[in-house]
Amino acid sequence: MNKETKIHIALFLSSLHGGGAQRVIINLAQGFIERGLKVDLVLAKAEGPFLSQVPPRVRLVDLRARRVLYSLPGLVRYLRREQPQAVLSALNYVNIVAIWAKFLSKVRTRLVVTEHNTLSWSVANIPSVKTRLMPFLIRTFYPCADVVVTVSHGVAEDLIARTGLPAEKIRVIYNPVITPELFAKAEETLDHPWFHPGEIPVILGIGRLTKQKDFPTLIRAFALVRKEHPARLMILGEGEERPNLEALVRELGLEGEVALPGFVENPYKYMKRAAVFVLSSRWEGLPTVLIEALALGTPVVSTNCPSGPMEILEGGKWGRLVPVGDPCSLAHAILETFQDEHEPTPKAAWERFSKENVVTAYLHVLGISEKFVKSSI
Repeated sequence: MNKETKIHIALFLSSLHGGGAQRVIINLAQGFIERGLKVDLVLAKAEGPFLSQVPPRVRLVDLRARRVLYSLPGLVRYLRREQPQAVLSALNYVNIVAIWAKFLSKVRTRLVVTEHNTLSWSVANIPSVKTRLMPFLIRTFYPCADVVVTVSHGVAEDLIARTGLPAEKIRVIYNPVITPELFAKAEETLDHPWFHPGEIPVILGIGRLTKQKDFPTLIRAFALVRKEHPARLMILGEGEERPNLEALVRELGLEGEVALPGFVENPYKYMKRAAVFVLSSRWEGLPTVLIEALALGTPVVSTNCPSGPMEILEGGKWGRLVPVGDPCSLAHAILETFQDEHEPTPKAAWERFSKENVVTAYLHVLGISEKFVKSSI
């Protein structure tokens, strides 16, 4: 099949700021390219630290909008002009705009929207008008999408309970977390004094510095850990909670033992060398970093937050689960993990999150025949 007749799909996001959902879309884009599809990454505004990670063969379409809502006219024009066979969007406010754009453009493009977080917890913990309106908007407009994908069964169950969406409208597809690039990046040289041979163990957290990730609980847990065991704590990520986290570190007298380096291009070389990876979140959808740590063989401890960690760790089979917001339990689990005899996590723990398996599942919901795609490469 020649270039002009390749299957054409579009992925729609607000920007490439953020975390897990943005990495998921980039991994999917690469997977679709490898299957021979023509892929556009359409952004309300082309900005954010993940721009440098967009695969070279993916066409970047910048709608140059200050806000996602303002991208609606540009997205309508794009759909009328390009008429891709399918559009995949991510994050609920982006999904709503994608649904409106398809309706206004009157194209026959198949639209799949994806939910990456637990709606009830987002509504309860993010104080904005947009978030409070979201259950109503989802209930009203999501039925107009062809398929609603959730990234875990927990997210699906919450979405149905909160909005009344019919279960038959929803498909659960785990995130395409495990890629060859993950393992390659993990082996890159890490020139940081904390990770030199013979140094004391490093506890690692990764994520946006927001209330959702609850890094104060991790910092307080670390303060308890270091009373019992020498250790250091590093948290990779950037966000609005940085001043509060830095103040807590000073309050607890941990300035020399806690590092907040900000966003790093390659977190995997840190993850590979950490003594334990900790997810301290209050809520999630399907925490990508927890799966990545498992695949890299790093011992993990996680809060049993809604939703995802229970499914990923299969009830505690692959790592310890602790209550949300409990520094004492988190510290105890970290100390126990230090004492474990470390063995690499078996492939069975993370294979269901491989890019190959997930891309195939997405091709199905996007209405693209796997047989046809293989013949078009």
